[in-house]
Amino acid sequence: MSGLFSKATFGFRFKGENAHTLGSMPSFDIVSEVDTQEIDNAINQARKELVTRFDFKGSNAEIRWDAKLNKILLSAEDASRLKSLEEITVGKLAKRNIDLRNVDRKKPEISPLGHATQDLEIKQGLDGEKAKEIVRAIKSHETKVQSTLQERQIRVTGKKRDDLQNVIQFLRSKDFGVGLAFKNFRD
Repeated sequence: MSGLFSKATFGFRFKGENAHTLGSMPSFDIVSEVDTQEIDNAINQARKELVTRFDFKGSNAEIRWDAKLNKILLSAEDASRLKSLEEITVGKLAKRNIDLRNVDRKKPEISPLGHATQDLEIKQGLDGEKAKEIVRAIKSHETKVQSTLQERQIRVTGKKRDDLQNVIQFLRSKDFGVGLAFKNFRD
């Protein structure tokens, strides 16, 4: 009975010499994601510090996190307190290991009455231009790998695991203006 079924019928993955006979090639994904739970933790820590700071006593300064829009909204009575609020928030984000290249600090808006607000946008995923820039960089690196854009991430495949590791090392040495992470490494 064992002769009736081929090894590939059941979808087994094999190591060693049969690894590439089933059409599988080593691959990994390049993503630019920020853990929203870590952002939430950083915002909570910043709020706690805001309550205890002497220079914010009696102030109605506020830090809000809008998870749907991926924005942190800062508001304070004046520009100097807003600047302090931004420093507190960005410091807490950095302590929670959030890559600050994924935090887009918008210009503060100051009303004639002195009230100030500022948005900090959190960039999730690779947008079209950044993704194309990364794909061009991979192609210019002259390794035998293919890269394709898939839903705000890049899938890189190659015949050899060493080629993929070489691409990861190359990308880590470059600065694309966003934090890159490498996930789903498959053999």
